[in-house]
Amino acid sequence: MTALTHEFSATLHAPPERVFRAFTDEAELSLWFAEAVEVEPQVGGEYRFWGIHTHGAPTRAQAAHKVIRIEAPRLLAFSWRLEGCDSEVTLEFTAVTNDKGESTTELKGRQHFPNAPEVPRALDLVDDLWRMNLSNLQAHLAGSPNLRREDFSDPMPRIRQTVLINAPRDKVYQSFFDTAFLDAWLGGKAVVEPKVEGRYSYGWKYDVRGKQVEGGPTKILEMVEDTKLVTDWPNWRGDPQMPAQRVSWLLESVSEQTRVILIHEPFERTADLSDYPQGWAYFLAVLKSKLEAA
Repeated sequence: MTALTHEFSATLHAPPERVFRAFTDEAELSLWFAEAVEVEPQVGGEYRFWGIHTHGAPTRAQAAHKVIRIEAPRLLAFSWRLEGCDSEVTLEFTAVTNDKGESTTELKGRQHFPNAPEVPRALDLVDDLWRMNLSNLQAHLAGSPNLRREDFSDPMPRIRQTVLINAPRDKVYQSFFDTAFLDAWLGGKAVVEPKVEGRYSYGWKYDVRGKQVEGGPTKILEMVEDTKLVTDWPNWRGDPQMPAQRVSWLLESVSEQTRVILIHEPFERTADLSDYPQGWAYFLAVLKSKLEAA
């Protein structure tokens, strides 16, 4: 069997004591991490988490995780049996003062499996789970509305989010084809050919495991004036073996306002949602802000 180790990190906008509490207080964990939690913050103590917001939607009996090491507020290690394979999660919390003089925490994490889960894209699975968890932790610490706990019992996971914008429908629709607006909204260098099969790019470029990826959509699949825009959405890691998804923007008039409905699908498994739910919630909020300010 092959071992698997995934390392991850995050800058959290709270001091280590606050972050450590978010990982060890049952009431807090049940807000951002799992549906149900039982924690005994001592070596050998329980570190159970289960329910629909945990991968596999395990029962309490299946969630027999334990605290392995604990040194408040700088270190926490616990066991996690995932996809039938034992693993150990180690979290280290280091205090850092940022340029604004604020106390933040550098989190360094590691999840090690002596035997890797025998599932497709096992490393992606673990990476996506931590992206999801850490995005929710960031939102929880900030009191942000972008916290999105997913239902791992859903056999057909997808993202569906809405926002009500104080702007007419034609203005909202045209903004999707305005490259200057797209650049200000999404932070890239957009390219738009406003026709079916026309090129449609946000201009996103980033690095994934040492490989340059051009992320986001590449072309328009459907368009109905003032009503609908559908684009493709290739795998964000640049994996050519993964089929492209679809992102649909649906517009509805609500009096003088416009309801924007975003649907991102399909996903093979709930973990593949990764941090998309939090990301789309953020971009919808920015879309609303910029259109209402224009």
